[in-house]
Amino acid sequence: MPLYEFRCPEGTAFEASFSMSQAPGSLDCPDCGQQSRRRISAPKLSIAGSAEFKLIDSTKRSAHEPEVVSNRLPSSGMKAPARYTSNPLHQKLPRP
Repeated sequence: MPLYEFRCPEGTAFEASFSMSQAPGSLDCPDCGQQSRRRISAPKLSIAGSAEFKLIDSTKRSAHEPEVVSNRLPSSGMKAPARYTSNPLHQKLPRP
């Protein structure tokens, strides 16, 4: 539902939400009780299609639904360890 802006003669501005078919031309001010007229103002548009909204949405979703890229473990860039030989002299060498 759209937001409508109202202003009373005392200068108090407030917003109210109505369906477009039921939007009144005036309302009672919540502060002073006088009749407040509806003002013409810029529409409050949604950011639903913007890049900012997509970033916020993906951040919230990744908090509990992390994206799976592949089913393999990430490699650390190191080579696989060499197999140990049966040579008894190799057993005295330090191991990683």
